[in-house]
Amino acid sequence: MTTQRIAAGLEYDGSAFFGWQTQSHARSVQHVLNAAIGMVANQTVSTAAAGRTDAGVHACGQVIHFDTAARRSPRSWLLGVNSNLPPDAALQWVREVPGDFHARYSATARTYRYVILNREVRSALDRDRAWCLRGELQESRMATAAVHLLGEHDFSAFRGAGCQARSPVRRLERLVVSRIADYLHIEVRASGFLYHMVRNIVGALVRVGSGEAEPGWLAELLAGRDRRCGAPTAPAQGLYFAEVHYPAGLGLPSPASQPVWRDR
Repeated sequence: MTTQRIAAGLEYDGSAFFGWQTQSHARSVQHVLNAAIGMVANQTVSTAAAGRTDAGVHACGQVIHFDTAARRSPRSWLLGVNSNLPPDAALQWVREVPGDFHARYSATARTYRYVILNREVRSALDRDRAWCLRGELQESRMATAAVHLLGEHDFSAFRGAGCQARSPVRRLERLVVSRIADYLHIEVRASGFLYHMVRNIVGALVRVGSGEAEPGWLAELLAGRDRRCGAPTAPAQGLYFAEVHYPAGLGLPSPASQPVWRDR
């Protein structure tokens, strides 16, 4: 029997997952997803994702694909898989796609969003969904600094240890800092990212926003290409894999959900 390729949008709360990729010693998103799809397909299924996320990182716009000989309607896949997934993961849409579609390699860009709760009192509700920081952060200083990172650069200064990318050069298409009440939002879009690149950028922006460094320091850091001169890596819980961008002709839906940024 011939197989068909299925794509799906996925969201998950990464708090209790040890990242995306299947591992023998820990709970992963890929493992629970493969198991849930396999129950509906009545066969072993292996999924591929648009991007791997680390332990504690969330997703509201992850995209996956898998091949199967099972014939199910998109609605049956959606409802059936979700009924077999744990509460902290859920498919948002399902589409049959051409056989040459690949969740990772067909993507033209990816967007991550980082959420910082900036107030003196910690949050019980957002402890695993935002980086809670005391002391005022000035988003205008952070936004000024962010401009230095736009465009194509060698991002070695923001490259995490253990990164396996062949080249540190990436093109940053969008880096926006904004605030809603106590919540700072940092949105980053690029065709690809280095290991811990977004979290290292956020850490550097926080240093500028707190007044510990001037906005121009990011330009110096970028030019120096030395990760040891950068700021500490921002924690995982504030990071969201927000959207994967594909050619319009594929007709894949945009993510329906976004991080909860409350206006208080």
